[in-house]
Amino acid sequence: MRVLIADAFEASGVAGLEALGCDVTVSPKLAGETLVEAVGQERPAVLIVRSTKVPEAALQAGLPNLRLVIRAGAGYDNIDVPAASRRGIYVATCPGQNSVAVAELAFGLIAALDRRIADNVDALRHGRWAKGEFSKARGLYGRTLGLIGVGSISTELARRAQAFGMTVIAWSRSLTDEAAEALGMTRAATPAEVAAASDIVSVHLALNDATRGFVDAAFFDAMREGASFVNTSRAEIVDAAALEAATVAKKLRVALDVWPGEPSASAGEYSSSLVKLPNVIGTAHIGASTDQAQQAIAAEAVRIVGEFKGGFEVPNVVNMTRERATPAACRLTIRHANATGVLAAVLGAIDEARLEVHEMANNVFDGDEAAIVKIELHQRPSDELVESLRALDHVFSVIVREL
Repeated sequence: MRVLIADAFEASGVAGLEALGCDVTVSPKLAGETLVEAVGQERPAVLIVRSTKVPEAALQAGLPNLRLVIRAGAGYDNIDVPAASRRGIYVATCPGQNSVAVAELAFGLIAALDRRIADNVDALRHGRWAKGEFSKARGLYGRTLGLIGVGSISTELARRAQAFGMTVIAWSRSLTDEAAEALGMTRAATPAEVAAASDIVSVHLALNDATRGFVDAAFFDAMREGASFVNTSRAEIVDAAALEAATVAKKLRVALDVWPGEPSASAGEYSSSLVKLPNVIGTAHIGASTDQAQQAIAAEAVRIVGEFKGGFEVPNVVNMTRERATPAACRLTIRHANATGVLAAVLGAIDEARLEVHEMANNVFDGDEAAIVKIELHQRPSDELVESLRALDHVFSVIVREL
């Protein structure tokens, strides 16, 4: 199996892939047209990327061989997932493997904002001793950290904040009072409640259609004067113009690891009106860039390839219907004898009725004498079809359930 790695990747991961018997090519500088050309020439079954953008043209160039794209990280906004889905190409991620690394950076930025570490360093490098100016830190002990989004990264960040004596308030669509209590934090009913209650706000949301521009002017209006704002998730989650305006108007202290219009390459020129503001510090999207995190991500990528190569279910797939609500209208559940021709007869009857099968799974009971098949259909079957299925040889029962 050919694997093309179009990004920097841990040597341990390359060795792991080779141990699986894969033919591995590592080309970390591929991007744009060179990626499309390389995919077309290499014809890999698996493409692995970190920050490299994977457009529709690259997916098309890989056909018919390309069957799996792995994002060596948690997010996947650099991959044209709809285009992959149209071509039947799996897109998988390595979630949770960089949680500690990103949490460590987020907390480092929080501490740097409070003690104005970046400004201290800059002053010293320019020959200026400004102890009096930089001795006016507020301190973190007893302060309130607000989390927008509660997942593995923010959970790790909360632990570190609590160790420094901070209290934590959080909002997430899925967070319950019980879960919040177990994590030692207070659940907020709305994001605005987090903004109003916090000395420091840290954003930890995945980028999707629902979260693009989620942190907006109304959110910043609710924040306290002089509070701190940290974003280590995705730049597009925050309304950049609203952030810039609030930084000036409310004297917010801001630390970013993700920036609007940031380069996709690991090196290049970058300019932003945000970065020029005196209260803004940041890093160049390095949240997951620790040896520990990259080794863990590489190991997870190897595991995904191993499962895929072995013919098993691909882990962490983001573009299969099991990851979201099914578009099917109903499900047929049919118990039957595990005899030759039963499924053929069932599918033949469905096909004759001109119904579209969305998904099907057949599981055999212990002893190999009986099985149960679940068939999801885009349309509800007629009563006549259901009765004809029940009348088939070796069929024990047929249940119809609307979805």
